[in-house]
Amino acid sequence: MQRLIYDQKMVSKEEQLLPFGLTDIFGEFVHSNHIKILHFWQLENTFILGMKDTRTPFLAKGLKNIPVPYTPIVRNSGGLGVIADEGTLNISLIFPKTAEVASTDAAYEVMWHLTQQAFPELTIEAYEIPTSYCPGAYDLSVGGRKIAGIAQRRVKEGIAVMMYLSVNGNQMARGQMVADFYRDSLDPLQPDPSFPIVDPASMVNLEELLDTPLSIEQVKERFKQLFIADDSISAILPWITKNKLNEQLQRKIDNMKKRNQMIQEGK
Repeated sequence: MQRLIYDQKMVSKEEQLLPFGLTDIFGEFVHSNHIKILHFWQLENTFILGMKDTRTPFLAKGLKNIPVPYTPIVRNSGGLGVIADEGTLNISLIFPKTAEVASTDAAYEVMWHLTQQAFPELTIEAYEIPTSYCPGAYDLSVGGRKIAGIAQRRVKEGIAVMMYLSVNGNQMARGQMVADFYRDSLDPLQPDPSFPIVDPASMVNLEELLDTPLSIEQVKERFKQLFIADDSISAILPWITKNKLNEQLQRKIDNMKKRNQMIQEGK
């Protein structure tokens, strides 16, 4: 099966919905073309909300108190809120649905094992860290502290497994930001156990675990050496045009804009 890499680098605020639209485009493309895609992307100082976060009773208050320069957006996959900034790397692995990865768990394990191979000096486990932000059964952790969260989206016969990986920067501050959001947006008189009580100390950066400076580019290189791509996308718009996907991508972006109207109106 052919392998393709798209290293999107840091996405500007003006184009922050593009990676989410591309996830669906890639998901449809991999099945019909029998290909795997590894997609790296980052967002500038962004609080990425899950749809469930938008149903909190005091959402407007939670949004209002997100600290500058962070801004909220709503993603098109499952899970709860996570933070994206220059110290976090988003990695999407997109591949066709096959018998080997038909189940949700099997698809998650592909990303877990790839991450473990990328960092053989660490023992990376997959289980829920309930006091982390966006807790889930396939939280990736080292010594009980979460380094990454994984979400999954399936479009037709394509599977996208998306991971945020905390590489460097102030992870305690990221955790506190999400903890404060839930403090402000939930009703303290009617606790909702389906939202986490976030303890920032339950999460950690790779750089801290390795006790050495670690850049985003160094992390990408570890994954690239394992993925071994046949080709790469140097510029996305020419690739979209070449594959006659312009209208599809615009529809995906328009859907994301509609999804995000609720938080723009709720601020």
